[in-house]
Amino acid sequence: MDPIVRMEKITKAYRSVPAVKDVDFDLREGEIHALLGENGAGKSTLTKVMAGVVEPTSGKMTYLGKEVRFTTPHEALQAGIAMVFQETSLVPSMTVAQNLYLGSENFLNRLRGIYISAQQFLQSLNFPVDPTAMVETLGAAKRQMIEIARAVHHEARVIIFDEPTATLTPEEKRHFFALLRRLKARGVSIVFISHALEEALLISDRITILRDGELVATGPTEEFDRDKIVAAMVGRTLSGELYKKRDVTHLRKAGRKVLSVQDISMGAMVRNTSFSVFEGQITGVFGLIGSGRTETFKIVAGIYKRDFRGGGAIALDDKPVRYYTPAEAVRDGIAYVTEDRKSEGIFETMSIGENMFGGLLSAGREEGFVIRQRTIRELAEEWTGRLNIKTINADARVVELSGGNQQKVVIGKGLIQKPRMVIFDEPTRGVDVAAIAEIHQIIKDLADRGLAVVVISSYLPEIMNLSDRILVCRQGRIVEELSPVEATEEKIMYAAVH
Repeated sequence: MDPIVRMEKITKAYRSVPAVKDVDFDLREGEIHALLGENGAGKSTLTKVMAGVVEPTSGKMTYLGKEVRFTTPHEALQAGIAMVFQETSLVPSMTVAQNLYLGSENFLNRLRGIYISAQQFLQSLNFPVDPTAMVETLGAAKRQMIEIARAVHHEARVIIFDEPTATLTPEEKRHFFALLRRLKARGVSIVFISHALEEALLISDRITILRDGELVATGPTEEFDRDKIVAAMVGRTLSGELYKKRDVTHLRKAGRKVLSVQDISMGAMVRNTSFSVFEGQITGVFGLIGSGRTETFKIVAGIYKRDFRGGGAIALDDKPVRYYTPAEAVRDGIAYVTEDRKSEGIFETMSIGENMFGGLLSAGREEGFVIRQRTIRELAEEWTGRLNIKTINADARVVELSGGNQQKVVIGKGLIQKPRMVIFDEPTRGVDVAAIAEIHQIIKDLADRGLAVVVISSYLPEIMNLSDRILVCRQGRIVEELSPVEATEEKIMYAAVH
């Protein structure tokens, strides 16, 4: 069967440094082709060339038997190639339905008709999203659903999914995979980029693996298993290191109580929840999307405000606190590493050093109004080395980094504030296996140094691997606390859903 897309000797260089180099890739009609690799391996760059987001430095691409060179995403979309980006590209000030039909509206439109049509379409995809809701009010998972729905709505012949399941719950993933199979049955060709290797093995027909911008392996899915994929991605196996069973004989003992939360509430999202956080320990917080886990800790970090009346109490080092801005919490030593790096975590058009300098400013650790370029460069070099950030050079803008390296910049911005307590919200979302191991080690080192560490995650193996104690969140409350000695994935999930 002739490929619907064929890419030959594709090279894309930034500042003379290739992000992908001489890569050959093809996509057949009605197949799901998984594209795997570490952060910075070139996966997103290669697919952005296919979708017209960036132009290749050299090489050629054939689509439907004809050589093409898309210069804009609109050109690619008109031809039948759509891309669902890892970082959503929605208009926050518009409703779900308006975003869904953006670019394909009729000359005259009735909002009521658009909302009814959008409601029916979203229901057909099993996506529980209100079409009248403003996008800016939605969480990361529902924004991802809208992105997926928009690509399907355009009836593209080729759809590229870049980390589509990173924010979805297990039930939502099941519906999404069923959708992929329906699209495949209709003859739609799909490129599936994911760091969840089990998902790639489950859903794909073929797998291609990139490393350092070059193709290292490709073939039918049945020729691969997890160990082979990891070895191809990083040049060595990590199966024995990542998500291994927690050694319960070496749990960290609770130190001094740093944070005490009593009966805090915020509307319907957080309801009379209480818990404590101790220094020298990793407190894992598990909950499904919508359980209130993120909102609870955003209240602690001063991002959200708890109810003024009956909102409960928060004490830091036995001292009552009520933060009205995140800056107040930062200056008291609380760092929050967000789950939504694009909207809340980074200044993507600034350099790594400028982002780190922003972290210093927010903590009030840099005096004066003059921005010192030497300081910025030193910060970039120091933190690029400390966090092993893969970049062209120290002056690179954050937008030029891969998603996982952007996540390391977000973590660095928090750590440069020299906090006493660090809250990690989904710290390894959209991060490759090698970077996951690095981030996990950073988290463990912080606890070993005596800091109070909170890890919020919807991935049970991560919670089981890292936590010294586990809190389970459901319907806006912490409903159970478990020790890793007694905890199992079944017990934790049961507490999260019942």
